[in-house]
Amino acid sequence: MAVKLRLRRMGKKKQPIYKIVAADSRSPRDGKFLEAVGLYNPLTNPHTVEVSEDRVQYWLDKGAQPTLTVKSLLSKKGIMLKRDLKKRGFTEDRVKTEVENWEKQREAKAAVKTTKKKKKETVVQESNTEVVAEKTEQPEQPAE
Repeated sequence: MAVKLRLRRMGKKKQPIYKIVAADSRSPRDGKFLEAVGLYNPLTNPHTVEVSEDRVQYWLDKGAQPTLTVKSLLSKKGIMLKRDLKKRGFTEDRVKTEVENWEKQREAKAAVKTTKKKKKETVVQESNTEVVAEKTEQPEQPAE
């Protein structure tokens, strides 16, 4: 039996919430599954991802293959990084320090993005006020 870690759609129309489940690859998307290991809500800002890390590790150790979307979500949570470092034979302390460094870098990148976005918004606002000021300063010319 080939097991996949994939998303199972739930929620209402136009308001999806996804469960991250371990399921047989032959079962339908919203059909029978073996175990629910997490939750993903794409409508919140930022997206909510709640994952039972030990259960995900269990299923990955058993040979479950994550879909591309689930792999992306697990990577953003740092689970795939931890798994990779453990496979390389790093000690638990080294894995913990590497994950902490990764999280710091991620936070720094997010901070840079928000500052760039704020600068861009202020530049756009300033240019809009300059355009309005130019329009009001120009006297109307008489028609010939």
